[in-house]
Parts: sequence; C-alpha cells; structure tokens
Amino acid sequence: MPERTSYDAVIVGGGHNGLVAAAYLSRAGRSVLVLERLDHTGGAAVSTRAFAGVDARLSRYSYLVSLLPPKIVQDLGLRFAVRKRTVSSYTPAVRDGRPTGLLVGGGEARTRTAFAELTGSDREFTAWQRFYGSTQRLAERVFPTLTGPLPSRAALRATVDDDALWHALFERPLGELVEETFTDDLIRGVVLTDALIGTFAGAHDPSLRQNRCFLYHVIGGGTGDWDVPIGGMGALTDALADAARRAGAEIVTDCAVTGIATDGRSAEVTCDQGTVGARRVLVNAAPRELARLLGEAPPPPAEGAQLKVNMLLTRLPRLRDTGVDPREAFSGTFHIAEGYRQLEDAYQQAASGGLPVSPPSEIYCHSLTDPSILGADLVRQGYQTLTLFGLHAPARLFTADNDATRDRLLAATLAELDTHLAEPLAGCLAHDADGRPCIEARSPLDLDRELGLPGGNIFHRDLAFPYAEPADDAAEGTAPARWGVATTHPNVLLCGAGAVRGGGVSGIPGHNAAMAVLEEG
Repeated sequence: MPERTSYDAVIVGGGHNGLVAAAYLSRAGRSVLVLERLDHTGGAAVSTRAFAGVDARLSRYSYLVSLLPPKIVQDLGLRFAVRKRTVSSYTPAVRDGRPTGLLVGGGEARTRTAFAELTGSDREFTAWQRFYGSTQRLAERVFPTLTGPLPSRAALRATVDDDALWHALFERPLGELVEETFTDDLIRGVVLTDALIGTFAGAHDPSLRQNRCFLYHVIGGGTGDWDVPIGGMGALTDALADAARRAGAEIVTDCAVTGIATDGRSAEVTCDQGTVGARRVLVNAAPRELARLLGEAPPPPAEGAQLKVNMLLTRLPRLRDTGVDPREAFSGTFHIAEGYRQLEDAYQQAASGGLPVSPPSEIYCHSLTDPSILGADLVRQGYQTLTLFGLHAPARLFTADNDATRDRLLAATLAELDTHLAEPLAGCLAHDADGRPCIEARSPLDLDRELGLPGGNIFHRDLAFPYAEPADDAAEGTAPARWGVATTHPNVLLCGAGAVRGGGVSGIPGHNAAMAVLEEG
C-alpha cells in the first residue's frame, strides 16, 4: 500500500526511465511514488533465470547499452558498469563457392585485411572508415544534446555543422547514402542493419523511419559503441531502484494503475490499492497506455517487427568459415542473411504478408564478454548464452496464429543460421532441469502481452528526430514541451520511450521528464 494519500509526483511504471525520474526528483526533495503492475521493477531491462534449474541470468528483452549517458550514472551514483566487446561484428558469406566472412575488429590492420580479402581491394574499407568517421563526428555533436532542452531543427542542424551529412541522414532515405558510399552488397547490408532494429522499413522508405532508427544506433555515448552491461541488464535497473529508494522514493509493485484524472493543476491516480493524489503524473508507459488511462482516443497503432530469441549453449558451434574462431565471431554482432539485397527481399516478402524466406537476424553472445551472468559451474564447463534478434517480422504476420507463426519463423531463422555452421545449432543447446532445450522465442504480440509494448514496438511508437517540430517549437512552449515530454495535459508528462528522444535503454526520457518538473518548480 502507498504510505501517503498525495505526492508531488506519481510515476506510472517502474521501468528504467521511471526509476531514473524517481531518483532525480527524490534527490531534489520531492515526494515520489512509483507504481508498477508487475511484481518487480525494471520493465524490459531485466535479468531472468529463463530456464528451469539453470544458473544463467539472461538479459531477457533489452540486452545492450549505448544510449545511457554517463551523466545519469554519475548524477545518481549508480553502481553499474559496461564492458566493451572485443569484436564489432562478424558476417558470414559464401564467395566463389567458398565459406568466408567479414570480421570487423581486432585493430585497424586486421580489419583492413578482412575487407580486402572479402572484396579484393581497399576501396570498401576506405569508404567504411570515411562513413563511420562522419557518424562519429555526428555522435560527438548530437549525443550531448539529448539531456538538454529540446533544440529546434535549425539549432540541431547548426550543431551538426555539416550540411552534406545533415542532408544525407535527416532529409534523404538512408539507402541513397549507403548505395553512394559502398559497392559490396554484404557491406551495404551490414551498414543498413542499424536502421532496421525493431523498425519495419526499406532502405528507401520515404517516411525516413529507417534514418531515425539508424541515427539512434550510431550516436550512443558520442561514439556509437554498443556495450555489454556487467551482470546483465537487470544490474542497471536494480541499481536505479536502489538509487531511487535511497533518495526517498516509494516503490510499490504488484499494483496496476487503472486510471488518471487531471484538471491540469492536480491529478488523481487510481490503482489496485485505491486512489492517490499528485501534483504531477509521469507516465513510463507507451502513448497507447497513457490514452487508455486518461480515457482518451488511442494514438495511431504502433507495430513492432522483430523476433527475440534467448538460448543457452553447452558450447559455441563450429563455423564453416574455418578462418575465424567462433569465440571471436560470436563476441560481436553475428549477422545472418543481412546482405543488402537479402534485407530488401525479406522486407518485401513480409510487406506482402508472408514470412521472409531467408529471415535476417543478428546474434550476440554476452557471456563471452561478461561470464558473470553464468554460474561458476557453467563457466567451467564452457556454456555460453546467445541472444538472437530477428528483423522484418512485423506484428501483422502473427495475428492469425501467433504460436504457430512464431514457431515457423524460429525454425526458418535457425535453419538460416545453420547454413553457416559446420554443425547444427540444435546439437549445442543446453537442456533445463526438465530435459527441455534451453531456447525461448518472443514475437511482437508476445512482447505486447508481457510488457505492454504496443504491437510489440520496442520504441513504443516510431522514433522521432531529436529536435522540436516547428508546430511545437520548444523555445516558445512549456517546460514539458521544451524537454520533449509534454502531453495534452500540463501536469501529465510522458517519461517513457514514446517521448521525443526516447527509445533504447537510455534513461533520457526519465531524466528529461524530471528536469521539466524541476524547471517548473
């Protein structure tokens, strides 16, 4: 039960963004209540023992960290750290009938050699360096703006200070830049994948949703690096919950919020335990859930587009490409069926209502970078985790029969992986205490049911460019508008992934919602 009948701020949802907001506001002396419908905090950023009787803590839903600003870690005194992966990526391929691949990592000389061996010249590597040099300069300039008031479009463009790059990434479909820069199909595909994580779009989609996804995937930390959370993703949200509690926030779990009523100055939040008053309500849930709680018309439907698979192996499988060690190949992002043409074919097939014939996916082995997520016995025996993220699997494909479609897509995805292995992956799967293979899969509809992600969309809705749209110029708006967290109600703020500059495990919407509250006094 909540300890009080009224609070300065009630936060709906105990995911990582809600916990960030709670910690900041409590540290500033505000009375804060966090209400969470599940029996634990963390939302999608949790560590779970997913397999019965097996001592392995998997980052079940969210799994890598890039967008979390060090500022938040430092401000809140979090006991949390990340570790860099030794290899950026490996992409298997077949050239002239011979299994080969592209390993990116291990130093510039080694990567240059890998490009030359795959493509026959230095041209693609030189283009790669130039391309990612540009995105790093972009990251260095844009990332620091994410924890400040929302800039106007003109102000962000001035900050980027590169008209050609701005035009290529903010105004033209990303496919044009990729095709102008690279000639090799496989390398084009590796670049494009960052534009398609949880985003159903083609390279030339005029909506530019692929550009927005790409932007958030290359600016994290000012470097674009994607790091492994030590101790699993739950280590972050546990640290956030601890920080919020230490600062004085009250957290109540197993308490679903059923309604919000507001007159713009004060609000009442109704939950399973009754009704509490609040000066402000911060909603760490999707815009769809916000509309439901307010009794308003829902926003346009959102749609996720991914298959999420967690696995535990007794050992890593051997590769057909004998020139690379599996421990290196799986320590970065292992790309499957993600050539440029393959990605477009998969998109067109899914857009036409069918499952991709060669489902594209990417795989990460977190335990190679952070073995602490495994029990000591599993580490000694050589066990490893694998996380697979499948692309171009929109929710619409699962509506007729979710379970059967998920199973068919999982089988096709693993079969595609097996084409690059010297042995079937199934032979490497561990088994749980009941003798079942240690593998679980989640469709977009599963994620909607389990986490409240609308249509399984991991970003809650389409990502937005990190600037204020001209219609609601932040410079002339209220504090919530200035920080990109405004709703149609002055004292109800959006602090989840659906806020402007939301998406990913970043804490940025939580930070920005707290700053908006503190700015208003």
